[in-house]
Amino acid sequence: MSRYSTRIGSLLAIALVVTWVACPSSDAGSKSDSKVKVDAKAGKADGGMQTISVTILIDKGWHIYANPVQNDDLADAKTVIEIKSRGQKLKAKVKYPGGTVHKDKTVGDYNVYEGKVTIEAVVEAGKGPYEVNVHVQACDAVKCLLPAIVKTTVP
Repeated sequence: MSRYSTRIGSLLAIALVVTWVACPSSDAGSKSDSKVKVDAKAGKADGGMQTISVTILIDKGWHIYANPVQNDDLADAKTVIEIKSRGQKLKAKVKYPGGTVHKDKTVGDYNVYEGKVTIEAVVEAGKGPYEVNVHVQACDAVKCLLPAIVKTTVP
């Protein structure tokens, strides 16, 4: 990463903090899980593998960052699915959808998820119950909330 990219990233981080602090609202201090809900269902085992479908519902007017976000400065904010069983992280092949391109003159274009998105994760069958952790950061047109991990369990 170039020094220019690093400086832009630093300036963006400062701008987000200043915006978050300077914009009083009912969301001040809120975490992203106040705008994002998660549900997950496990499919039938097939060939020793099992697909877990993770549905993410994002409140109207809000978005979360897609994976990949397609913007190096926002890479740390991308949505990440993590599957655990009995406290241990499982190896999962996650199929992230592309998302929608958000055009931004300040930081450049990036991909987001809005509304409802379903992400599939394939894991070894028979390891359940599964704990599904979805790492997200929710933003609207003015501000971003604190990142959060939205959790659900699949029997």
